[in-house]
Amino acid sequence: MRDNGVRTVIGVISGTSMDGIDVALVHTDGDKVVQPGPGRMLPYPAALRAELQAFLKNPQIAETDPLTALEAKATDMFAEAIEAFMKLEGLKPADIDLVGCHGQTVYHRPEKRFTRQLCDGAALAKRLGIAVADDFRSADVKAGGQGAPLVPLYHAALASSLAGPLVVLNLGGVANITFIGQDGRLLAFDTGPASAMIDDLMLKRFGRPFDKDGEVARTGKVSQQVLSELLANPFFEIMPPKSLDRQDFHHRAAIVNNLPDADAVATLTAFTIEATVRALEHLPERPVRWLVTGGGRHNSAFMEGFRARLGVSVEPVEAVGWNGDMLEAECFAYLAVRVMDGRPLSLPETTGVPSAQTGGRLHLI
Repeated sequence: MRDNGVRTVIGVISGTSMDGIDVALVHTDGDKVVQPGPGRMLPYPAALRAELQAFLKNPQIAETDPLTALEAKATDMFAEAIEAFMKLEGLKPADIDLVGCHGQTVYHRPEKRFTRQLCDGAALAKRLGIAVADDFRSADVKAGGQGAPLVPLYHAALASSLAGPLVVLNLGGVANITFIGQDGRLLAFDTGPASAMIDDLMLKRFGRPFDKDGEVARTGKVSQQVLSELLANPFFEIMPPKSLDRQDFHHRAAIVNNLPDADAVATLTAFTIEATVRALEHLPERPVRWLVTGGGRHNSAFMEGFRARLGVSVEPVEAVGWNGDMLEAECFAYLAVRVMDGRPLSLPETTGVPSAQTGGRLHLI
């Protein structure tokens, strides 16, 4: 740790889409100082992804099953990804003050005050020889919060010099936004699905893991009737903060089953766009700028649709010098320092928790 409290931290996460493991280095004090370093996406083991996808067909098991064997495999996966990253970047354990490992979310039910991410932080710390912070969401959920999104404090730190009001839109498996007002006010919530349902449909219909650059969506015709049915979901009327599990909309998505392949993809793509636009109903000010992060920013069908519907600047976060591929991994490096220092990870305006909430577990070596 530097004299000014800045630590060198590795953050690691695998999102709900399970398309890879993101590992990033950040120099930060967990407050105003944020100096992102290199980041890499490491391959997700195909066998573990298949095992997790099979598990996700009946994920409520997580409420009673400790998932010991599955967690051990996930922990080994994160360890191997971190070790590979350190080797590629020429780093040794002595160079790193802390690791923030979000783990793999397998079940998120804040209404039951339950959330489960797979990562054995104590085992990971022992293997790496580096202190580890993990389990970032549980305390918030147990206190009555949504447990998500947790990125707003990091977004706010990065955006401190940018003019607002603005929105940071994260397009992963699920979409979420961070609204930053002109006065720095924060509001954050999940807006609806992003890529998860499209990815699952692409795999089923085309044998491909995702719709690269929105190529299939652009060849299809949106079914307005099906789109209207998808949007007739009480979730969109709920006042934020609010959050979703990856699977929450999947049973409703079955209504695209009778559509032709490209039309089904186009309709689900339009659903993500319209669900996100609905978020404007809950914002205190009209944003003048949207910065888009997550894998979905590479999908031009998304980006073109957002620009057409929002009527303001919609840009990938690279426009302001951020790394959209690594932003969430960087976030959990930042939050790991806050865990170590006992600072809040979430606020009433970001997760609906009754008061600013500390959390996470710290595993020292």
